Amino acid sequence: MAINSAAQKYRSVYNTSAVTDASPHQLISLLFGGVLDNLSAAKGAIEQNNVALKGEKLGRAIEIVDNLRSVLNTDIGGEVADNLAALYDYMESRLLTANIDSDEGIVDEVALLMKEIKLGWDAIPEEERLHSAANSEQR
Repeated sequence: MAINSAAQKYRSVYNTSAVTDASPHQLISLLFGGVLDNLSAAKGAIEQNNVALKGEKLGRAIEIVDNLRSVLNTDIGGEVADNLAALYDYMESRLLTANIDSDEGIVDEVALLMKEIKLGWDAIPEEERLHSAANSEQR
């Protein structure tokens, strides 16, 4: 039990440090990772028929997706931001269905979509990341 407690404490400190030291670009990447982690845990909960954990993890994933939608800037992002907003709406709807139906396939579908978004985000060249951050700070 003490080992688990120590591991949780380490993860908490590590996660706090990662967020504190992260650039705006890295913070969004961390949110994508958070969705994927919660989806993985939810899928495991479905497999184990752990209804409470499934609901908690899917609810957390939906909350993070909702936060991702809230930071979209359609003035700067235009059509891309609009398309992402629609995709985030779709993901949330699918995750609600996955929760109701305990459907692992839907969790996998949303995880695949999120992985694609994260891959694209992480592939943005460093100079573009800096340009985007500068535009955000000017607002």
